[in-house]
Amino acid sequence: MIRSALLLALLSAIPLSQSVHAAPDLSTVSERSGFTATGRYDETIALCAAFQQAYPKQVRCIDFGITPEGRPMKALVVNGKGVFTPQAAKQAGLPVTLMQGGIHAGEIDGKDAGFLALREALEGRAAKGALDKQVFIFVPVFNVDGHERFGKWNRPNQRGPVEMGWRTTAQNYNLNRDYLKADAPEMQAMLALVNAWDPLVYVDLHATNGAKFQHDISIQVEPVYSGDPEFRKAGLALRTNVIKDIAKEGSTPQSYYMSFVKHDDPMSGFMDSVSDPRFSTGYFQLRNRMAMLVETHSWKEYPVRVRITRNTVVSVLDQVAQNGKGWQQAAYAADARAAKLGNQPVALSYKASDKKEMVNFNGYAYTRTPSEVSGALMTRYDETKPQVWRVPLWQDIVADFQITAPRAGYIVPAAYAAIVGEKLRQHGVEFRTLDKTVERYEAETFRADKATQAAASVEGHQRLTVEGKWKPEQRSIAPGSLFVPIAQPKARLVVAMLEPQAPDSLLAWGTFNTAFERKEYMEDYVAEEVAREQMAADPAVAKAFQERLDSDPAFAKNPQARLEFFAKRHSSYDERLNLYPVLRANTAL
Repeated sequence: MIRSALLLALLSAIPLSQSVHAAPDLSTVSERSGFTATGRYDETIALCAAFQQAYPKQVRCIDFGITPEGRPMKALVVNGKGVFTPQAAKQAGLPVTLMQGGIHAGEIDGKDAGFLALREALEGRAAKGALDKQVFIFVPVFNVDGHERFGKWNRPNQRGPVEMGWRTTAQNYNLNRDYLKADAPEMQAMLALVNAWDPLVYVDLHATNGAKFQHDISIQVEPVYSGDPEFRKAGLALRTNVIKDIAKEGSTPQSYYMSFVKHDDPMSGFMDSVSDPRFSTGYFQLRNRMAMLVETHSWKEYPVRVRITRNTVVSVLDQVAQNGKGWQQAAYAADARAAKLGNQPVALSYKASDKKEMVNFNGYAYTRTPSEVSGALMTRYDETKPQVWRVPLWQDIVADFQITAPRAGYIVPAAYAAIVGEKLRQHGVEFRTLDKTVERYEAETFRADKATQAAASVEGHQRLTVEGKWKPEQRSIAPGSLFVPIAQPKARLVVAMLEPQAPDSLLAWGTFNTAFERKEYMEDYVAEEVAREQMAADPAVAKAFQERLDSDPAFAKNPQARLEFFAKRHSSYDERLNLYPVLRANTAL
């Protein structure tokens, strides 16, 4: 008794911070502030380690990248049975849920909500048993450097927290425009994480911009309108079930992005869409996996936004636990169908049809009057007066631009093999390098009838759009060229990257701009002599020239166009000008 009392006295004299057995504090700055503030990134680093310390059999804290400013990119790998590697997850047949916050680091609801939901799940107070049936990878802050560009009013149209991070990275990249082009080191690190773990569900946590209304969150999922048609059933089920779950918790979710068709005009209504692959929800269905975009409403107070994001995180964990095995099999079946995509129709972009419906939308009373500041018509909302708006909604989504996939794949010439090969590797796309010349290969080539560069750079690129068609043509294939087969699970991603008219193709982002820039030319006085020689040597050329003069007044008035008529027929003309370097292959190489 005496020894026990003495031991107890000694232990009680040790400060809690020095006790070997003291449980680490897993609460956040946000939680301790009543969800009015959010912590700096050193808190994320500390919490990642603390969760592993508190739950060593369920949590691993890992680094998966380094930012341009030298900060570690942290992720928590969580499983109730200690499955902590991609190989172990695959062997156990466990679906993987990857959730990231702070891709726009001013919209930081996901970090604080994710830590809260994770702690409650580990304590058995939320998503009971869900962590046993999946591997949960939580990236609290994706845009780490942007997070540390910390200050008040970084998000002027958002209520709380008091201070927050910045939208873009230290290199001024918007990471949610970077999934396919993958310029940013942060995105390259994320894609490596994705390639390693192959998540069934990828969740992207945001707070939206926009008008003032009562609805507090939108949940968008793909595939629902795009991607593999059969796999869309899984995406729709995920979206439907999560919306149902959070509605039970008091939220008023919508399944579309709540941005007016006409800026600042509530009566213009809403139009659903499918994002291009620069966005998370436009990218993952190309890999036959599900992506969810969570957008809390920025005008809700921060405690409200964190609570509803926390509810969403819990719902996703529950849904994957209940349905993940079946959805995983559906994803693998979509992989198998993608490998047979050759010579099949593939949509490159989508749009809402003209079909609309009138819906009730919970807004506020408002006025629209001219502004004495801007002079424009300005909408002013009265949040003390809830009002139901009757507005149009377009949500019948159809394919916009569609192509037929090549029979066998694509051929990237040796000159571009290093550039394109690196991008293919970043996305985990299969390809092989050719080791010998292939003469007179029956390929398809794309020559642009019109190539237009954007007037200003976008995300550091001079974007390019082209008009033209694929045509059969014999070409010689040099050693060192790449063959990218269509017969692979990521066939839709291959098409999105290498079809020249795809909205986020490598061509669209300017990778091949030099192929559409004229470098060699003929002096006017030389072209004049060439023209006379050609017409004298071939009456058909002279006749064609005269017919063009007679039928095309604009051509007749344009001296350069008239000389170009003959220059294009000369052996010195660059036959590669406006030729897309990548070829389509109808037979495997």
